[in-house]
Amino acid sequence: RDEREHRSFDALGAFTVTAGLAILVYALVDATQAGWGSTQTVVLLSLAVLLLAAFVVTELRHRMPLVPFSIFKLRTLTGANVVGLMVGASLFSMFFFISLYMQQVLGYGPLKAGFAYLPLALTIIVSAGIASQLVTKVGFKPVLIGGLALIAVGLLWFSQVSAGGGYVSDILFPSLLAAAGLGFSFVPVTIGAVAGTSADESGLASGLINTSQQIGGALGLAILATVANSRTDGLVEAGARPSPGALTEGFQAAFLTGAGFAVLGIIAALTLIKTADSEAMKGAEAVPVAA
Repeated sequence: RDEREHRSFDALGAFTVTAGLAILVYALVDATQAGWGSTQTVVLLSLAVLLLAAFVVTELRHRMPLVPFSIFKLRTLTGANVVGLMVGASLFSMFFFISLYMQQVLGYGPLKAGFAYLPLALTIIVSAGIASQLVTKVGFKPVLIGGLALIAVGLLWFSQVSAGGGYVSDILFPSLLAAAGLGFSFVPVTIGAVAGTSADESGLASGLINTSQQIGGALGLAILATVANSRTDGLVEAGARPSPGALTEGFQAAFLTGAGFAVLGIIAALTLIKTADSEAMKGAEAVPVAA
């Protein structure tokens, strides 16, 4: 009781980490438009680094820090957050580039492009339900690695999209594969992120994995957009409008890079997530899937 009465809120830590991450995400996402070497991007990235450095110093000195860095001594938790970063980098930007491909190359309108995602959305729901059952039988590590492998294969398949392609031939089947991978990855990576934590730390651990995925998505989008734009610009004469073929080659390069992030996620899962923590889930009740 005395500890609760004297507990103080880490306001400075909350401000510096929130402001630092918000500025970092904005700088990364907008860098493809403003330019990586532009004054805006350099100033914003520098400010983000300063704020995040201030956050680290604050947490090390505060009596009741917002994020006790000792939590990262849990190897599985750290590994799950690294994997979450890679999942965000590979998959979140996939939706962005699929939408661009459908609208800029295949000529879909916004409504038709939205309906084209229905099979993908349904597959995510079904695969997440299956994953919640599998983790109780084989542990969450094998399910996570399998999901990441499906994501990598799906993105490799997407890297073969063509300028004269169609929905069934170029989008439907790789999107179903990647969607299954997302369902198989999301459930176990969330479980891994809270493995070994105490009741007092579970809320923090949940917040960390969500942050890792969001930062991964922003970072991945910035990197993949730069890759796609560089490839497209290299095929287009100065001042000319990009052709569907040039746009498609840019998207191909982005999907291939996204597959690389998924492979890095597999390596992180294999090396950082402890098998003992994974096997501890065997025999547990099925993990409920959030609606």
